[in-house]
Amino acid sequence: MTPQSTKSPVSNAPSSIEEVFENEEPTLVRYAYGLLGRRELAEEVVQDAFLKLHGHWSEVENPRAWLFRCVRNLSLNFLRKNQRELLDESLEGTQAMRDRPDEELDRIESIGLVQTLIAEMGERDQMLLKLKYFQGLKYEQIAQRLEMSVGHVGYRLHHLLKDLGERLRRSGMSRG
Repeated sequence: MTPQSTKSPVSNAPSSIEEVFENEEPTLVRYAYGLLGRRELAEEVVQDAFLKLHGHWSEVENPRAWLFRCVRNLSLNFLRKNQRELLDESLEGTQAMRDRPDEELDRIESIGLVQTLIAEMGERDQMLLKLKYFQGLKYEQIAQRLEMSVGHVGYRLHHLLKDLGERLRRSGMSRG
């Protein structure tokens, strides 16, 4: 299967790497920027991730989740290799943070893992989390937007967070 061919008969599945790039590149750059703190590095990492996707296109079932994982891994590898230089640049004047670079890297890895786990969820579940925790909407507002009952919104959010917590524990990133 070539990168330009149809990926799947499902109507909402991406049909080409170009379509995936068009849909996901801005989000991936923001994600990488959040991990790396520098736009030019973020763009470079995302470009590398798409090059890797091109080489594995026929094997990848969920390009979005695969790309988020790839961007995370490439970003973390870059941070590990360049940790001292980046910390010195971003933490100038903050001696307390310079004394704890491993804690900062752990924090960045945790954020990246949570974002990767969320990216692997279904679109409706991602939207629930986005509306509640990023847009700060109340259950009633979420229920109206997603045409769900208020009770079902609460039920889904509870189970999504419980599942997310369990997956974090299994990964070793949670202390709970």
